[in-house]
Amino acid sequence: MDKRGRISAAAREFKERLKKCDICPHNCRVDRTTGETGFCRTGDRPVISSYGPHFSEERELVGRSGSGTIFFTACNLKCVFCQNHDISQLDSGEETTFERLAAIMLSLQGRGCHNINLVSPTHQLPMILEALSFASGEGLVLPIVYNSGGYENTETIKHLERIIDIYMPDFKWAANDLGEKYSGAADYADRAKESLLEMFRQVGNLELNGDGIAAKGLLVRHLVMPGMPDNSKAALDFIANELSPDCYVNIMDQYHPAYKAIKIKGLDQMLSHNEYREIVEYAKKIGLHHGF
Repeated sequence: MDKRGRISAAAREFKERLKKCDICPHNCRVDRTTGETGFCRTGDRPVISSYGPHFSEERELVGRSGSGTIFFTACNLKCVFCQNHDISQLDSGEETTFERLAAIMLSLQGRGCHNINLVSPTHQLPMILEALSFASGEGLVLPIVYNSGGYENTETIKHLERIIDIYMPDFKWAANDLGEKYSGAADYADRAKESLLEMFRQVGNLELNGDGIAAKGLLVRHLVMPGMPDNSKAALDFIANELSPDCYVNIMDQYHPAYKAIKIKGLDQMLSHNEYREIVEYAKKIGLHHGF
């Protein structure tokens, strides 16, 4: 079966799963096709906030013409520090059609973008697959980037094999208690680790084309949090030991108090330069050497 056939088959299956939704680990089991909504507050139609060529992503995605980024409204996490909380938590965006979403993908390809970058796709995956089915039939050939918060149902990820070219998940928390406290996901660490292993099995380490642009593979993002060096070190240990020391890791330093974090002790402060450098040096120490 070619890629278009795999997309179409997955779209049909996930449309059925919306009737008793188990797309993500929350397993809400609501019928999203009749207007019921669960944790993600989303029905069965695409809802997007914005789209366009994006130049603030990793250089391997951006190149000269940008990453063709589509920001999907809402989220399957409730991170108290979310810097895009207007989109993820306050649901800024508009419902659209599958055909319109497909047209957006094709327009980004037409503008020269290097990939289609799906931001927060997990809870809207059935709708995305439907749109991808339309777009692939109209000539969409760009690599597809799955840019998620890392809280995934591994069985869902298994169905994306040879559909998703580049996985770019966050790995926020290496311990479940932190996931519950700060992201509303009591099993975040367990589910993230399982899905990272499956993503890596499917696509392996990041591969670049002749122009230095990502063509396939896994790219893991980890946001360093103030006062939590043990969490970062445990996350990096997992990547180095269970995935690969050659795994591309973006160790991010842009934490600042946002959304509810401004009133939470410990999160109400900026990340210091020394805290960030400690984590980068630790990554080098355990053998990680791509990214940062």
